[in-house]
Amino acid sequence: MAYPYVSDQEVRVLSTHFGDPSHRRVDTYVERGGYEALKKALEVGPQGVIDVVKDSGLRGRGGAGFPAGVKWSFMPKDSGKPHYLLCNADESEPGTFKDRELLRWDPHQLLEGCLIAAYAIGAEQVYIYCRGEFFETTQILAKALEDAYEKGYVGEDVMGSGTTIHVTVHVGAGAYICGEETGLMNSLEGKRGQPRVKPPFPAAVGAFGMPSTVNNVETLSAVPHIVKNGADWYRQWGTEKSPGTKLFCVSGHVERPGNYELPLGFPLMKLIEEVCGGMKDGRALKSVIPGGSSVPLLNAEECAACSLDYEGVQEAGSMLGCASVIVMDETTDIVKQVRRMVSFYAHESCGQCTPCREGTAWMTKILQRIEDGRGTEEDLDTLLSMSRQMTGTTICVLSDSAAAPVVSSIEKFRDEYLALIRRGERVGAA
Repeated sequence: MAYPYVSDQEVRVLSTHFGDPSHRRVDTYVERGGYEALKKALEVGPQGVIDVVKDSGLRGRGGAGFPAGVKWSFMPKDSGKPHYLLCNADESEPGTFKDRELLRWDPHQLLEGCLIAAYAIGAEQVYIYCRGEFFETTQILAKALEDAYEKGYVGEDVMGSGTTIHVTVHVGAGAYICGEETGLMNSLEGKRGQPRVKPPFPAAVGAFGMPSTVNNVETLSAVPHIVKNGADWYRQWGTEKSPGTKLFCVSGHVERPGNYELPLGFPLMKLIEEVCGGMKDGRALKSVIPGGSSVPLLNAEECAACSLDYEGVQEAGSMLGCASVIVMDETTDIVKQVRRMVSFYAHESCGQCTPCREGTAWMTKILQRIEDGRGTEEDLDTLLSMSRQMTGTTICVLSDSAAAPVVSSIEKFRDEYLALIRRGERVGAA
């Protein structure tokens, strides 16, 4: 099977073997240097692993961008309680499709990262929580795990070290909210997938009431490379505050959508124009959502000065998030697309918090009314007022995620809303 287009500007670390089914086999993975990082980790000890990951500056790739090594150091050292590592493979953010490719093409890379991280935090049990719709990738991962057990990389005596680490693949039921770390824990325990109030934080009271760390698939997949090659090697890419490479999921109106592994700090317009072959059919750029549907939209002018790292995207007026770059051209109906996003969040709200449960539903109704040409200018003020009440007032950030595209689209594309309100017709194509 040929893998989609690969750009010569990529730095392929995590994605080196994308498109190569043979790399799923444990023997092939070992022949290519696999599990050497795990052996090295067992030699340097837990603190040595934490230190090198801290020094590398690896930041969580699930959206928040919190330093992974620092997160690991929060785990209690001698609590006398079982510790758990939870791998978040519930990739449900609209526009995101990187984790499933890491699971599909390089499952042992993830397993090795999980084992190293578990060893570092003193966890004897790892749960990989997979999105319910990932049937093929879950089967691939489960087979890789069986092989790893058989070869002694997982289990009671990892590589003859006397260390015990078990790994379980757990499949969810397709709820977006279970991608939130505490919602994931509740689901894993067999409860409703509803986020928990923090504090207590997972490092103190996590899965099954025990100290737990939650990391994203991409974060853990980077760990073997860092442990094997060192912090300085990893820092040769990216920026001082956002080091390393990142998988960018590009979708929308570009000639070559797909996953691209690039150094953090890569210019957004260079990604669109050179790596992705430019705008589809030569149309003009209108807007980009740089980090999945839960972050503010950027207009064309803001895109021109945007560098794709955590600080650069924030300076441009949005967030890097999962680095899911959704590109929209001049024909895009912004109001329609924002309504679709908010409708998604209304559907996926767990209903626990009133601002989210009621806010997302009413936002959807108001946006639909505007889209149908039945809105009023007062509706825009109502949407902005609702957004303020929905931001920072709930247990998790799903409510904030719905508000972000609404506020940014009204601020930057207000004329499109007004055109529908005043004339009852869309600006741009359907």
